[in-house]
Amino acid sequence: MLPELFISAFVTLFVVIDPPGCAPIYAGLTKDATTAQARIMALRATAIAAAILLVFAFFGETLLGALHIELDSFRIAGGLMLFWIAFEMVFEKRTQRREERADKVNADPEVEDVSVFPMAMPMLAGPGAIAAIMLLMNEANTTAETIEVFAALIAVLAITAAALVAAGPLIRLLGDRVEAVITRLLGVLLAALAAQYVIDGLRGSFAIAQTANGTLT
Repeated sequence: MLPELFISAFVTLFVVIDPPGCAPIYAGLTKDATTAQARIMALRATAIAAAILLVFAFFGETLLGALHIELDSFRIAGGLMLFWIAFEMVFEKRTQRREERADKVNADPEVEDVSVFPMAMPMLAGPGAIAAIMLLMNEANTTAETIEVFAALIAVLAITAAALVAAGPLIRLLGDRVEAVITRLLGVLLAALAAQYVIDGLRGSFAIAQTANGTLT
């Protein structure tokens, strides 16, 4: 059986990064590119997103410490952010915003390479994904669990790269209705995971407050 943390990390990152949702947008952004160009941009976008997420995975907590932000506070904020993403996914607001962003990029004739913007940032390594990887890294208490989180990230990014490379044929195969159903189901799952992050953050905050009160008394 797969480790519990790996499964949790995989589901969280898969839902937040949302390869099925990014594929149709990428297909629209690269409709004028050749197959080879689209493939190169897909792999480049995934690699850049991976680098961004790894930086926040390793140094995100240090950055929070420098800003004097408690990790439980970030956990609550991250959970609320993920819940908002879930809300948009269920009611198809996220797809609409991505399509509008893609239209703006397409409207600019000077923009040719979409691997950095908008694909790597903010579509793949957006605020939700950054918050998720930082929260998951905090859940990893051992070296083995850290490896599980990174393995889940690599797996999700590999699926994302494959989805982007096969974006055109995939969209023709699934159709808009199937994509909408999948997106809504993933949104409901993400909402539950986001609620758990908020609960954990509140529990941690109350525990710290109770410890502080006990120490003072």
